[in-house]
Amino acid sequence: AGGPGGPGGPGGPGLDTAERGAWETVRFARDIARPTTLEYAGLMCEDFLELHGDRHHGDDPAIVGGLAALGGRTVMLVGHQKGHDTAELVDRNFGMPEPEGYRKATRLMRLAERLGLPVVTLVDTQGAAPGVGAEERGQAWAVAEAISTMGELTVPVVSVVTGEGGSGGALALATADRVLMTRNACYSVISPESCSVILFGDPGHAAGMAEALHVTAPHLLRLGVIDGIVPEPAGGSQRDPAAAADLVRAAVLEALADLAPLSGPDLVAGRHDRFRRIGRVADV
Repeated sequence: AGGPGGPGGPGGPGLDTAERGAWETVRFARDIARPTTLEYAGLMCEDFLELHGDRHHGDDPAIVGGLAALGGRTVMLVGHQKGHDTAELVDRNFGMPEPEGYRKATRLMRLAERLGLPVVTLVDTQGAAPGVGAEERGQAWAVAEAISTMGELTVPVVSVVTGEGGSGGALALATADRVLMTRNACYSVISPESCSVILFGDPGHAAGMAEALHVTAPHLLRLGVIDGIVPEPAGGSQRDPAAAADLVRAAVLEALADLAPLSGPDLVAGRHDRFRRIGRVADV
C-alpha cells in the first residue's frame, strides 16, 4: 500500500503517518492549501506548455493541460485546477469543470494518442459543474465522451487523485491503466454530504457516510478501485508541495515504466478488464 520512498528517505523530511478517519481525510483532502495541478506541473516537470480551448465553445480554467517533460520523456498532463484563495477559487469555479473543460481534456488526450505520448492526469474536484448552463451545453455528454475516450486510448494512461475525487467529474479524468491516490486524498461516487441528504434529508450525517462509502486510499486499495498509494510528506502535501511533487513524480514514472512494454491493444484490453472487475463479487 505504500509507494516510492522519495523525499521520505534518509536525510529527507518524514512521510505522513497520521491515522485519520474517513471524515477527517475528506476534510484534509479539501484543504485549499494542497498543491494544484499547475503547481505539480511546475514542481515535477522539467517543462510544461499549457494548451487551451475545446475548439467548440471556449477555454475552461477548471481543467488545465498541456505538453510536459517528465523524467526525460514527453507526456500529456491534464488535471483539475482549484485555487488557494477566494478570487482564484471563483475564477476556477472551485475546480468543477464545465462541458468545455472536459472537451478540452478529451481533445488533448486524442492529441496525445496521435503523437504517441503517454497521458498523465491529476484529479482534484468535487465533481462536474452543476447548473442549467452546463446541462444546456452537454455536460453529461462531455463527461461520458471523456470516459469513453480514455477507455480507448492506445497509449499508457496514469491517473493520480491528489485531493478530492468526486463522482463522474473525477472519473472523466481517471479511466486509466493505473489509478493512484496520494495518502490523504479521497475518492467517491458521491460526496458524504450529498449521500447524507439523500438518505437522511440533511447533511448532518456526512461523517458516518464518509466511513460507509470507504473513501480513503487504504480502503479503496483493498477494494481494488485503485492500484497504489503515493505517500505524502509529514503533515500532508500542503505542508511541503515540493516534496509532495517529488513523490508523485516518482510514482508516475514507475507506473509509466511498467506500462511501457505493453502494446496499444493490450493497454485497451487491460484497461477494460480493470474497470469491469470493480464491484464484482461473484461470477454469474
